Amino acid sequence: MSTEMVSSLLNQEPVDSSTGSTGRGAVPVDHLDYGYIEKCTDAKYLGKILTVLRSGEEGIYPHLIEFCESHLEKLDPKSRALRKENPPATAFSFSRDEWLEITDELEKWEKNVKMSEKELKQQSLFHDTENENVPPVRGSGCSIPSSQNAASRREKTTARKIVPRDYKEWDMFDVDKECDKIDGNETKKDAPTVINSGHPKIRSKMDTTALSQQEKVIVASREKDKGNEAFKANDYEEAVAYYTRSLSVVPTVAAHNNRAQAEIRLQRWHNALSDCQAVLEMESGNMKVVVCVSALLRRATVLKQQGNYQKAAEDLRNVLQAEPQNATATGLLVEVDKKLNECQPEKEQKSKKILIQELEDEVNNEDDDARPVEPSQAVGGESAAVAPTERGVMGNTQKKPHGRAGNGGPSPHADHDSHGGPRRGRGCNADKYKVNQQESTASDKVLSNGAQGSGRSGSMGAEPAGKDGSNLDAPCGALPPPLARMKNEGNLLFKNGQFADALGKYSQAITGLTDSGVDSPEDLCILYSNRAACYLKDGNSSDCIQDCTRALELHPFSLKPLLRRAMAYETMERYRQAYVDYKTVLQVDIGVQAAHDSVNRITRLLIDQDGEQWREKLPEIPLVPLSAQQHRREEPPSAEALQARAEKAKQDAARKAEMRFNSLKQEGNEFVKKAQFQEALEKYSECLKLKPEECPIYTNRALCFLKLERFAEAKQDCDSALKLEPTNKKAFYRRALANKGLKDYMACSSDLQEVLQQDPNVAEAEKELEEVTLLLRQSLAQASPSNKHRRTVPITEVEGPDDGAEAARSKAEKGGAEPSLAAAENHCRGEDALTTNLQPTNACQFNQSLSAARLRPDLLAGAQLLRHVPPETVPVYVGNQLDGHTLSFIIQVLDTQLLEEEPHLVYQHLNHLHTTDRFSVVLMLLGEEQRAQMTRLFERLSTVDSGAFSRNDVQNLANKYI
Repeated sequence: MSTEMVSSLLNQEPVDSSTGSTGRGAVPVDHLDYGYIEKCTDAKYLGKILTVLRSGEEGIYPHLIEFCESHLEKLDPKSRALRKENPPATAFSFSRDEWLEITDELEKWEKNVKMSEKELKQQSLFHDTENENVPPVRGSGCSIPSSQNAASRREKTTARKIVPRDYKEWDMFDVDKECDKIDGNETKKDAPTVINSGHPKIRSKMDTTALSQQEKVIVASREKDKGNEAFKANDYEEAVAYYTRSLSVVPTVAAHNNRAQAEIRLQRWHNALSDCQAVLEMESGNMKVVVCVSALLRRATVLKQQGNYQKAAEDLRNVLQAEPQNATATGLLVEVDKKLNECQPEKEQKSKKILIQELEDEVNNEDDDARPVEPSQAVGGESAAVAPTERGVMGNTQKKPHGRAGNGGPSPHADHDSHGGPRRGRGCNADKYKVNQQESTASDKVLSNGAQGSGRSGSMGAEPAGKDGSNLDAPCGALPPPLARMKNEGNLLFKNGQFADALGKYSQAITGLTDSGVDSPEDLCILYSNRAACYLKDGNSSDCIQDCTRALELHPFSLKPLLRRAMAYETMERYRQAYVDYKTVLQVDIGVQAAHDSVNRITRLLIDQDGEQWREKLPEIPLVPLSAQQHRREEPPSAEALQARAEKAKQDAARKAEMRFNSLKQEGNEFVKKAQFQEALEKYSECLKLKPEECPIYTNRALCFLKLERFAEAKQDCDSALKLEPTNKKAFYRRALANKGLKDYMACSSDLQEVLQQDPNVAEAEKELEEVTLLLRQSLAQASPSNKHRRTVPITEVEGPDDGAEAARSKAEKGGAEPSLAAAENHCRGEDALTTNLQPTNACQFNQSLSAARLRPDLLAGAQLLRHVPPETVPVYVGNQLDGHTLSFIIQVLDTQLLEEEPHLVYQHLNHLHTTDRFSVVLMLLGEEQRAQMTRLFERLSTVDSGAFSRNDVQNLANKYI
């Protein structure tokens, strides 16, 4: 057997005995036959044949396809090859009613989508980012000054930059250290806490008044995620900021819990404790939740750092009860128990030592007729729970000086001398340990249990008094001196943030005042209110509400208890009661801004919670009598206060008017862009009511008038704009268009020339000027008489002025020309033949003399006339009677008669002559000879040396003529 035959046998594919096809699935052409299909019993292969027939690769055979389908259906009715693709449904596939129903549903869907899109555009999810200080993108460093934290940024960059490496770095590469890292021998050190001071201050509160509840949840989740990213990057300051922003939108357990952890990293124990307390209150129903367990663990960490080991141990035991395998809680509990065991023997030892020492002092004092302390005698000072013997030793041991009692009254610290030690010498009896009778009950309870003498109250008694210079012995209303001192110490502790200790002081003062029988409801109300503040700070809202209620029973409508109770209600989500208290506060003093803000916030919450009928579910709001309303008892404001209020109101009104003006102007501009000129006209008119001195509004409204073909009103607006801004190009151009619409082509040409004089590059003005010039020439040609008639008007042979004038008038009337013009010229010629008035006193006399000199022509008379008339008066006398002949005559007189002798007078006349009405129109109609003469005059004038004007002055003046 040859090699080729072997290879062909090896490469030959196996053939199915039933079908005769190869393994690849290809269908031979011979199998596409009626006989083969009829004999084939393999449904799978028959399906392949049907696929080939349907594809049309070997041709289209409809009958063969049907035969194959029927045979395949007999073999396998559920074959996938029998499935046919249905064409997409059209309108003809449905009945008329079904199709109408489908189209109606599609139209409703389209309408709803458009409405939703419009609402989303109006109320953007991130609309507050325009008005807020948006934090920078992490890692961009775009808003961090280069001078701040440069070293820390270099360290971060170096730590993160792993690849690529420079060749020099490979020389410093420590192979052994890297191997230790891979083997796990090197302990991983946590990254240091990053307190980011480079970023700008992030606003902790977000304005979400326009957001729906679903959008608020999304925004709060995003801010929390940003905080998580910052926490992972060890940027705990920024993490706290983002968690706070999240809580300002929607308070959640996770955000409180995460912020607590970040505060712990920053060692802000009080803030962390508040967050943990918030988590536990929000999840008070199920303390076995993972979140509550983590909150308890974190609160235990905070309490351990604050030295409150007993409560920390309780929290840790609760954690282990929920999660017995929690290794962190187990280790922390061991440390806390160790701390408790260390503290307990020390306290017991101290208490024993104190008692023995004090007993010896009492024995020594008996020799000096000192009265010993009886077991039933009430002792103590600040707390009424510590024996005086203990106070003396505690003061001596800790070497913390105490102040003396004021006003000669008994004081718990009166047993210390000026050096802070206890007085044990002569003359010192047991009266120094006495306190008022109101403390006896509490003291008896303490003395009955000797172990309590060295407890928590003892440590409170050891607190230094007046660290900030405050007088702890200052009188407080009708309180006895010891109770007044307790209150002052509580105030000092509260000021220093030691709320638990302050709460104890206030409680002792309340107990002492209640037992003393002193009738002072105002002082007792203040003590209850202060203790309520401590409860509120510690997160104990229920006790805060109880104390505030007692304070209000003693002193109804007191402002601070009402506010604190309202805050406690709001913390417990009892929004109806909080709303009532805030409303009562506003009745007492309407100027409390916090109450206003809280009322607005709670109103939105109640609307979401109770719907439109939320007011009906509120408790009754008490009416505050006029005697308790503080804003009613205020003195009338002074003149300065009234003036300040008036100025503020004026500023507010101006600000509102400015905002309204800008809004109307923007709306008008939008209407102009949409070619809705009537609506834009109305908006601009409203703008002018607010600001009648705004020039752009006049020009914008003039444009609307032009588009609406109200040319007279457009011209009026342009005139108003030019009064405000005499050089406004838009006003000149639009007034020119208005004059063109009114067919006042001369005024239109004048305005267009003014525009081109200010800006020669305005192509629209040049084009309009060309059109207006043609229209002006056509109108002048139609209005003026023919040249023949004008040439035949003058009569050379005249016997008298009256006859000549009469003949001129009759000739003009017969010729159909303007009788007034012809008569005036003829009359002037007749008069000028006799005399010429060289000193005119009015415009009529000047124009007659000038016309007489021009018609003769008499250049000397014209020169004399211009010498006697001041240059600034000539434009006034000429007025709107200036024409091309008159202008040419004046230029000729100035050039030939006055330039050599009086160049200064020539310059003055030229400087004022161009201000004459219609000057620009007349200048445009001059011929080439007249223009050449004018050019020659300025060239000669520029060569004259004069101190009154320079060559540049002449050149600038020539630009207005040539």
